[in-house]
Amino acid sequence: MMGRWSIARRLFVANLLLVLTASIGASAFAAVDIRTRSYDDAGQRTQSVAATVAASPLVARAAASPDPSSTLQPYAEEVMRHGHVDFLTIMGPDRTRWTHANPAEIGKKYLGTVEPALRGQDFTETYTGTLGASVRTIVPVKDTSGKVVALVAAGVTVQNVDAGITWRLLAILGLSAALVTGGALVAWLLGRYLRRVTHGWGPEQLAQLFAYYESVLHSVREGVVLVDTRGRVVMYNDQAAELLGLDSPGATNTAASAGARTSTAPTVAELPLEPSLRDLFTSGREARDEVHLAGPRLLVVNQQAAVEQDSGARSRPRRLGTVATLRDRTEIESLGSELATTRTLSDALRAQTHEHANRLHLMVSLMELGRTPEALELATRDLELGQRLADDLLGSVDEPVLAALVMGKSAEAHERGVLLELLGGSSPAVLDIPVQDLVTILGNLLDNAIDAAAAAEPPRLVRLEVTAGDGSVTFAVQDSGAGLGEGQLERAFEFGYSTKASRHGRGVGLALVRQTVRRLDGTLDVVAGRAPSSVSAPPDVADLPGARFVVTLPLQGGPAASTEEGES
Repeated sequence: MMGRWSIARRLFVANLLLVLTASIGASAFAAVDIRTRSYDDAGQRTQSVAATVAASPLVARAAASPDPSSTLQPYAEEVMRHGHVDFLTIMGPDRTRWTHANPAEIGKKYLGTVEPALRGQDFTETYTGTLGASVRTIVPVKDTSGKVVALVAAGVTVQNVDAGITWRLLAILGLSAALVTGGALVAWLLGRYLRRVTHGWGPEQLAQLFAYYESVLHSVREGVVLVDTRGRVVMYNDQAAELLGLDSPGATNTAASAGARTSTAPTVAELPLEPSLRDLFTSGREARDEVHLAGPRLLVVNQQAAVEQDSGARSRPRRLGTVATLRDRTEIESLGSELATTRTLSDALRAQTHEHANRLHLMVSLMELGRTPEALELATRDLELGQRLADDLLGSVDEPVLAALVMGKSAEAHERGVLLELLGGSSPAVLDIPVQDLVTILGNLLDNAIDAAAAAEPPRLVRLEVTAGDGSVTFAVQDSGAGLGEGQLERAFEFGYSTKASRHGRGVGLALVRQTVRRLDGTLDVVAGRAPSSVSAPPDVADLPGARFVVTLPLQGGPAASTEEGES
């Protein structure tokens, strides 16, 4: 049963039992102490009164007179009224009472111990006499020669002593009850707070929940990052560490396991994150399927606020920070780029087939009209044009994948009224660059160049240079477009940024190019472009006004420094 109790209930019961036990113990100790002190106080009071009366010369003179009671009874009554004692008995050495609180007892024998007093000693005892149990002190009265001539007994009844103890005990019990009530109230308030923050769960349930929490964070294939309202990284799991290039947390990183509970939790600014991710985590804004670059990876990021919902109806939700999930989209995007290139080649082949069919129909029509020389001339000219393009391409590019890519882009450019030229240099027969990476780099650069040239005034031209060097190969792409304007060069490689009018699906290519070049340890240089010297003149390399992208990739694993430069 107790295993189902919440932490709040357990704390309330434990605190209540503790305060109750402490109060009972303190009350019992106080009761014993008060009783002892009360009897001691009563003995000291009776001692003081009896000693004072015994020292009075009046008592000694009256003891020697034939009728001591006539003198001493009024005196004793006066002392009892002002001395706070219940009785004051003055008697002879033979126990005969000369005074008493009850005048009817005068002349009778005193009930109690007198032997120590007859020997000249003061003593206190509790004895039951005619007035009931009492605390009394007997003091001898001596004459000038030291002979005991009388005895003085002053006492307080036990009933009156206990009455004083009772009201003190009631005060202690009242204080104990107040402490118990106050302790219960404090425990209730604390329990209410704990019930709110733990949602009424017991420690066993919380331990089980934490075990599930650890298992989930280790088993999910998505990265999870928790950032508090102060910008500190409270937690990230193993997958997030892998995707973001952070130190592996080992066990689930609660900011390095212990950091979340201390001031050592790292801030977002202290982690080696890309600027776009750092800005997103710091802003705390909501994000839905945003794509960000993280080193060589392309990540889909979702972020929302972490809000604590209190159970109280009037309580406002409290923002604890943000929770971000990360998914790796690198391979999907790479496959998408390869698919887009394949689709481009397919479209180009379809267009060439359509155009070739039109030319065949024209030649057949000419032959049916008896104009065979014109048909033969048209066929010869078309064959020479296609063969010359293939010969130029194969003469400059030995790599078959690269040749196929350039041929497909050339056909696409031709459809859009753009001339794609392949200038000088040569390429190695075999590039040790993955096909997907080659398609990503050259495909995106040529697509952007063809788009820029197609949007410009004639002549529309795109040039591709492929040059093999010592341990590296260089690709240079330049177009006759408008180039990159002021401020566009810095943002050209940002994911999602595009200079085109329609941005749906745009702003991905150059970001992927930079990511791929970095992963291959290559370099990427960019010249923003300049105004052409003469638009009508046949453009050459120096005259093209558009942007120029130069990619250098190492061959056979040869590293190259990764840089990005821009000039205007």
